[in-house]
Amino acid sequence: MRAKRCVGIGLAIVLLGSIGLLTAQQAAPPSAPRQAPAFNPHALAGEKDFVVGVQPTFTWFPDAPVHAVPAGFVPIFNGQNLTGWHVSPDNHHGVTPDFRVVNGAIVGAQSPFGDGGILLTDKSYRNFELYMEVRPDYGCDSGIFFRSTESGHAYQITMDYLPGGSMGRLITETINGAGGTDRAAILAMKGLPPSATPAGASTGAPAGGRAGAPPPAGGAAPAGGRAGGPPRTPVVAGIPLGMSAPNGEDPWMKVWKREAWNTVRVRVEGDVPHVTVWINDQVVTDTQEKTNRAEAGVVSGPIAIQIHGGNRWVQAGFWRWRNIGIKELP
Repeated sequence: MRAKRCVGIGLAIVLLGSIGLLTAQQAAPPSAPRQAPAFNPHALAGEKDFVVGVQPTFTWFPDAPVHAVPAGFVPIFNGQNLTGWHVSPDNHHGVTPDFRVVNGAIVGAQSPFGDGGILLTDKSYRNFELYMEVRPDYGCDSGIFFRSTESGHAYQITMDYLPGGSMGRLITETINGAGGTDRAAILAMKGLPPSATPAGASTGAPAGGRAGAPPPAGGAAPAGGRAGGPPRTPVVAGIPLGMSAPNGEDPWMKVWKREAWNTVRVRVEGDVPHVTVWINDQVVTDTQEKTNRAEAGVVSGPIAIQIHGGNRWVQAGFWRWRNIGIKELP
């Protein structure tokens, strides 16, 4: 009896083992759909869509930067140094801006942090078409001056590459005391004598590091009016961080390329100037002045590029200019 019971138990074990083996050999059920990762890089400030391409073959001998302006233009920046240009000694934005030449481009920044300034051409121009290529860091405010004084009282083409800013519009800069605060008044507000050089600033040829206060919260200058002007309603400017397409109504917003070189052309004609501005070959401004608003009615003057002072800049931010050329007109 005991033998029969053992045989029965053995058969049961064999049967169960066979069933288990057959079950294991059956195809596994399809896996559940893969869930999207919880991490979304587009939700983070500072991210953007990058084009994935093929990396170039590495070499220790890259091609040298190309220095060229369009046919008919004459270079006014030689790609090597700032010969033919000089810093304004008394611009209200600052007198020690950090302008230098790096790999064939002019690179500019506040120095010390909070103090800007302008870089002027040694030569004056009346009627002309100006060409340049620019690549700024977002959050940094610049401008193109023409018919300027040594102090920077001038017509200006805005290059306000920051929230609420505009690009390519015609305004005036502290002409006849309007639209800004002079250098002495700014120094007085800081409790400094009229001839003071900011602490930590470089002297002579602009160079040196940053000093001063940390950047505004969020890393970008706040929206608002230009120096001396009232606050403005904020607008979306250019291609926002985390996006791959322009978002805004101004024409420049539709053609601007972030993290890339952009072409800017400015055409000025007439004693009462007719001003046309192109960004990446798109007309963004075409306006005829009703009167000549230049300081003291001048009809010629230096051209300048600006580093805005105050909080319209981000820490360690830069503007870059290259391939600057001019075509003088009758």
